Amino acid sequence: MLKIYKTSKEDKKVKKIKKMVADCWIDLTAPTSEEIDRVAARTKIDKDLLTKMLDTEELPRVEQEDNATLIVIDIPYLTNKKESKYRTYPLGIIITNNNYVITISVKKTTLLNEFRKGRVKDFRTAKKTRFLIQILLKAASSYLKALKEVNIDIKETEEMLKKTTSNKELLDMLEIEKTLVYFMTSLKANDAVLEKLSKRIILPLYEDDVDLLEDAVIEYKQAIEMSGIYKDILSSISNTYATVISNNLNVAMKFLAGITIVLSIPTIISSFLGMNVPLGSISKNPNAVIILLLVSVLVSLIIAILLKKKDML
Repeated sequence: MLKIYKTSKEDKKVKKIKKMVADCWIDLTAPTSEEIDRVAARTKIDKDLLTKMLDTEELPRVEQEDNATLIVIDIPYLTNKKESKYRTYPLGIIITNNNYVITISVKKTTLLNEFRKGRVKDFRTAKKTRFLIQILLKAASSYLKALKEVNIDIKETEEMLKKTTSNKELLDMLEIEKTLVYFMTSLKANDAVLEKLSKRIILPLYEDDVDLLEDAVIEYKQAIEMSGIYKDILSSISNTYATVISNNLNVAMKFLAGITIVLSIPTIISSFLGMNVPLGSISKNPNAVIILLLVSVLVSLIIAILLKKKDML
């Protein structure tokens, strides 16, 4: 899908236009080969610069061609709204030497919606470097928002684990941990991109742009720190409940072993007395069965008391 936007000089509002002109923003979302050819021909950039962004495994980086600069960052997206399951995918921003800004992604991203609707303060399609930094800042904010939802999921899953340690809750913990791993990897890679931009070698920065870039760097540092904290908390919870499950199993096995010992006493006594050997006067006693039963119960109770003192029952 190809859309073209441009901020007007009169009212400074973002408007959708039909033709690609200088100082416009070309928004590509899962573009077709015809759309890629059209953009490449108009902006006079290498077609490969666009097609490589169709790979969902593209890594965040800065790449410079003869007449364009490609900045790739990872942004979060929600794969399952009900379970707050997040993953990351690449977003490419291309700034051409002939005054075009191109954004390209394989999925429709809500991150750029505020730019499309003109809700971002001081957003101008002609101010290409500032536009790039504003995108980076919005991406950092989207990570922070997603991390807050992940934190809520951690607390909800922990509450469920207090009631039951079923496989579902443990698998939910695994999904949350995978989300945090994706986030940490992407955030660190994005932070490296920001460091390159802050050196002012890739693109020229104005004073206002520097302040905005510093804000983005702070946001990314905060997001990285939050991801690390939540991952440590999640690991701690997982280890704790793994220990609890193991301990519960040990308690159950210990109890079953104690019960087996207690119940084996009557069996041993009855088996011994049931052998074909002389038993003396007890065999002639009419109350022999009751006596043996009482003896078995008494011995079992004594064994049970001893096991209880040793915390075996």
